Amino acid sequence: MKSLAKDQAIYAFSSHHEPVLYVQVGDTVEIETYDCFTDQIQSAEQEVTAIDWDAINPATGPIYVEGVEAGDLLKVRIDKLEIGTQGVMVTGPELGVMGHRLEEMTSKIIPIRDGKAWFSEKIGLPLNPMIGVIGVAPEGEPVSCGTPGSHGGNMDTKWITEGATLYFPVHIDGALFGLGDFHAAMGDGEVSVSGIEVPGKATVTFDVVKGHRSDWPLLENEHGIYLLVSALTLDEAIKIATEEMIDLLLPHTELSVSDLTMLMSAVGETQISQVVDPLVTARFFVPRHLLESLGVVLFD
Repeated sequence: MKSLAKDQAIYAFSSHHEPVLYVQVGDTVEIETYDCFTDQIQSAEQEVTAIDWDAINPATGPIYVEGVEAGDLLKVRIDKLEIGTQGVMVTGPELGVMGHRLEEMTSKIIPIRDGKAWFSEKIGLPLNPMIGVIGVAPEGEPVSCGTPGSHGGNMDTKWITEGATLYFPVHIDGALFGLGDFHAAMGDGEVSVSGIEVPGKATVTFDVVKGHRSDWPLLENEHGIYLLVSALTLDEAIKIATEEMIDLLLPHTELSVSDLTMLMSAVGETQISQVVDPLVTARFFVPRHLLESLGVVLFD
């Protein structure tokens, strides 16, 4: 199995990057990551304002996947996700939803032990290890790892976790894949501007889907499928995600647009991923039981 160390870090997804690793379709790779602060905050005594704020949200990569071409879908299965033994959270003025009421930057070191993240001596939070930044090179200009988009990026979606499979629209040959920004736990919204930020290691397997297209990343797990859309507002992201999901499913059914829309209203779900990045991210979810009832198998 190939591996990639965390010192191979990028701070933007870009077609201009030189690959640091070449792999084949079907290869499994172990990828080590910094936390979102490039491991700069190690104690509560550190002055948060003194860290290098240009070194935020690194992704390890990029990885060139041989045989993947522009117009394909890159299929990435998250086989295993490991996190470190200490997390950190940060918030402050003008950050997140409550930044207008905060007067100074604060941080909290959060030990991770016994299957929980210890916010305090009395508050042990269940772990939900997940990947905040994951994606491929965009078409056109570079995009900061802190910004999500149709290429993926900082989508901060709690279902990007062990056992999930993601499909990314490929804009350039080789895809130029990277990931980072792991969280020990994070609620929908990530309202303070950080989850419990941790370094870690992900084991992923690459594949390719030919002859199919999606304009946005798609996530599949045991529960069903999620279309992930980032936009300036939640209204816009939800509208795009809903319509794109209906357009994705429609060719696999014999239903009219009206009937499929009613089905989506009955059992589909609009959900929030994050509301604190330069673009916000929403997702539209369709449960597996409905896919099975319709006989829908995507990308077969």
